[in-house]
Amino acid sequence: MQKVALITGASRGLGQLLAGFLAAQNFDLILTARGETDLIAAASDLQRFSGKITVIAGDVSDGAHQQQLTAAVAQHGRLDLLINNASILGPSPMPPLATYPLESLEQVFAVNVLAPLGLVQQLLPWLKQTQGTVVNISSDAAVGGYAGWGGYGASKAALDLVSLTLAHELNNELNDENVAVISVDPGDMRTQMHQAAFPGTDISDRPLPEATLPFWAWLLAQKPLSINGQRFQAQAEIWTVKP
Repeated sequence: MQKVALITGASRGLGQLLAGFLAAQNFDLILTARGETDLIAAASDLQRFSGKITVIAGDVSDGAHQQQLTAAVAQHGRLDLLINNASILGPSPMPPLATYPLESLEQVFAVNVLAPLGLVQQLLPWLKQTQGTVVNISSDAAVGGYAGWGGYGASKAALDLVSLTLAHELNNELNDENVAVISVDPGDMRTQMHQAAFPGTDISDRPLPEATLPFWAWLLAQKPLSINGQRFQAQAEIWTVKP
């Protein structure tokens, strides 16, 4: 059967790039993002490829939407790759943690941490069947402690720990699920989210998401369990981050 990938946040930026990359590798795709118009436009650009494209707009932090995505996977009959790319930045300009609105921080964690974990929980039976891979998109803000980036960075640090813990729990002497879980810091990119982090600033010096393509081509060629539990930097000279 043809391989199937589910990509969240697929309407623009890195998610849109990955959709095009995987479509060119003959994957069937399940794509989701909050903006239906942009998502449909992104998906229509993939019609030149032979794979099946399923589009389901919605908020990944919503349980009902997660169930819709699970139903779509069931219709495809398999899932080989889950890319948890959807994220929110939080308030812009970004406030310091000392004055960060806690309601906003809860939403950042709901989208950036709980939603990826929720999708893994729902889709794990399908990933087990294919010995598939979960890719959680992280950030250098997870380890940088940058002033103003505390809310977003804390959510990505939590996602890194979720990724590593799942990697250990799903692959040990007591629980051999053969599902790989990794996190990837794609690096600074010229995206709408990055622009929102720097309102009024020219970010044209940042590379486009296409700068990460050599990494993704390499990653797709690896055996999933050989990369399990690792954290990668997609634009670094050495992709693997040593613990």
